[in-house]
Amino acid sequence: MSNAKGADKSAADLQDLPFEEALKRLEAIVESLEAQELPLETLLARYEEGARLAALCQGKLSEAELKIQQLEKNAKGGLSLQPLPLSEEKE
Repeated sequence: MSNAKGADKSAADLQDLPFEEALKRLEAIVESLEAQELPLETLLARYEEGARLAALCQGKLSEAELKIQQLEKNAKGGLSLQPLPLSEEKE
């Protein structure tokens, strides 16, 4: 598998990644872009994957932040999670 193909993951494949794995892949892409002299096609493919991973990570962080903000103490002093409103933008 060539570097360009290896870096070219579909958005659907990326959506299934856990946050930690997506962040590790993003960090690896950044390191390879900084450290290696790569052909333009490979650079573009890695940059595109990195941009998708960055958006994915930001989305997952935003969802986690909303969940944290929606945790509320119930009458017994415990915590309950309120459902997210469906009117939020999803990309």
